[in-house]
Amino acid sequence: MSEHQGPHLVVLTGAGISAESGLKTFRDGDGLWENHRVQDVATPEAFARDPETVLRFYDARREQTRQATPNAAHRALAELEQAGFQVSVITQNIDDLHERAGSRDVLHLHGEILMSRSSADPNLRYPVGRKGIRLGDLCDKGSQLRPDVVWFGEPVPRYAQACEIVAEADLVLVVGTSLAVMPAAMLLDQAPIEAPCLLVDPQAESLVPRGVRAISQLASQGVPPLVEHWRQAGALWVPDWV
Repeated sequence: MSEHQGPHLVVLTGAGISAESGLKTFRDGDGLWENHRVQDVATPEAFARDPETVLRFYDARREQTRQATPNAAHRALAELEQAGFQVSVITQNIDDLHERAGSRDVLHLHGEILMSRSSADPNLRYPVGRKGIRLGDLCDKGSQLRPDVVWFGEPVPRYAQACEIVAEADLVLVVGTSLAVMPAAMLLDQAPIEAPCLLVDPQAESLVPRGVRAISQLASQGVPPLVEHWRQAGALWVPDWV
């Protein structure tokens, strides 16, 4: 958690915020991720069957991440933290754009693409260098390294921690995600009943759950005005225009 003692904003971010920085993401519509079937690159079975293909796929995604830059939404959230607010980011994204924008309290529900981890012990994690991960790269216990990414069919180990963070929110801001992916979809249920919830997404009107206010804009368009409003007010009030 952040050391800030100001109003606590919990931000739940998804693919939409990273897409504005040029990072392509998996979409349910065509079942493909960068022209690969998800079953072939994002499951434990795929890694067991063809680890070289999986490692090459994530090497390419890692290079895309390094070339991407934070956008106005990432930067605005970091600026709000710098203004004295407590801002906890819970992201479904595996990139490091929130951190590069300046956010210091970021929880990655689905792992981090710039990290590797042991195939035997998920607690053994290591930064990935420019050469990527290769067959024969081993953890300290002698097991093959793999991307530090939660694949389809695997548990989400940091979900309980995410629930604890949401339960302490003064306001919840959802950005660029429908929260349709389980278990992240249940996170809003953990928010205090008095905490307002806002959703910023181009499809917000059709996605918005009951009790959540919709802002039908791209993240880079919808988040900065909210942040400026909160900075001016010194509190997490819902603007009249929402």
